[in-house]
Amino acid sequence: MTEAPPLTPSEAVELLLAGNERFVAGAPQHPNQDAVRRAETAPGQRPFAVLFGCSDSRLAAEIIFDRGLGDLFVVRTAGHVAGPEVLGSIEYGVSVLDCALVVVLGHDSCGAVAATRTALTDGLGTAIGYVRDVIERVTPSVLAAQAAGLTSDDDIIAEHIRNTVDLLLDRSRILADQVSSGRTAVVGLSYRLADGSARLVTTRGLPVDAIVPGSTT
Repeated sequence: MTEAPPLTPSEAVELLLAGNERFVAGAPQHPNQDAVRRAETAPGQRPFAVLFGCSDSRLAAEIIFDRGLGDLFVVRTAGHVAGPEVLGSIEYGVSVLDCALVVVLGHDSCGAVAATRTALTDGLGTAIGYVRDVIERVTPSVLAAQAAGLTSDDDIIAEHIRNTVDLLLDRSRILADQVSSGRTAVVGLSYRLADGSARLVTTRGLPVDAIVPGSTT
């Protein structure tokens, strides 16, 4: 069997968003989820995108983007906070697995963001264990949103997504080099729990004609 050529960053975004549209419409195709695909991917993986998202149980990546085995290299943490292990995992995805796309996936009603907003008002006294660390990592995003006069949940979530994209590119020279060379793009998406749609919030490294109308850059 001839192996398909790797996707470009633009093609990878289009493939993900098309899958999400099918999911929203209630018409998923469930690609690459059969025994043939299982056998094809057993010797090795060649995902086309790194999906770095919140750990929320309602954000199952392969379901909401209608993909299957071997399509996505998934990294998830509460509030999509990024420590060294996350950065290393993302760098593995783009430098070893040659993923054409990195997606930062946030969502409305995010518990980590809500806990951070509460902590900034009432203090960290109620945060236990390493939950405090998650809150501390989300805090810069919430403070930035407040400084910009943003008060709605959607706007604060979008700010956190943008800040996470910036953090990945600021802290990972490997990822930044991949983006500047055109081999990889980074996009931020905001997922709506009620209708299942993923909205483009920000992009880095996509051609201008590939940016979906209504997104920010």
